[in-house]
Amino acid sequence: MLLKKRADPYMPVNQHIVNSPRALLICECFQGVFENMEPFSTEPVVLIEEVFPQDTNSYGTLFGGRLMSLMDKAAGIVCSKFAHREFVTISIDTLKFLHPAHQGDLIEITAKIVFTSTHSAACRVIAKRISKSDWKGDIICTGFFFMVAIDNQMRPIPIPQFKPQNKEEEDLWNEAKTIREEMIK
Repeated sequence: MLLKKRADPYMPVNQHIVNSPRALLICECFQGVFENMEPFSTEPVVLIEEVFPQDTNSYGTLFGGRLMSLMDKAAGIVCSKFAHREFVTISIDTLKFLHPAHQGDLIEITAKIVFTSTHSAACRVIAKRISKSDWKGDIICTGFFFMVAIDNQMRPIPIPQFKPQNKEEEDLWNEAKTIREEMIK
């Protein structure tokens, strides 16, 4: 059996299959199906964690990186719930640390889809600290997390599209869209 030499030796081994006429035809046939997919869920995801000693710095406050990790986890979960796909983080933008959280506080993280493109979703993530002494919640951090849906070959795949339902969602859609446009310049 003779092996056919690839036209471009620098192309990844399976890339010629993805760019084959048959694969392109299949993509064109399913394009309308992907565009008309409905989201599985548009409900936000809420995670609650307690701040333990190993989560704090020498000042007794929550590490910013630990908080960002929790926010990223919530963003990934809300995207997977929305599209029933696997997602990876492609960008974190406009992350604002407003107040510290202390050991013993509860952290409530809420993530919601606010924008979608063909393969990616933007989530607005808000973190609150809740003191167990008075159970009041204060916003401590906000940000936009951009995630891309991937298949088992780590290639981007289409997702359902989010449709804003009110003025607040339209404003967040436009804000996330502007951030994304700046990001891809």
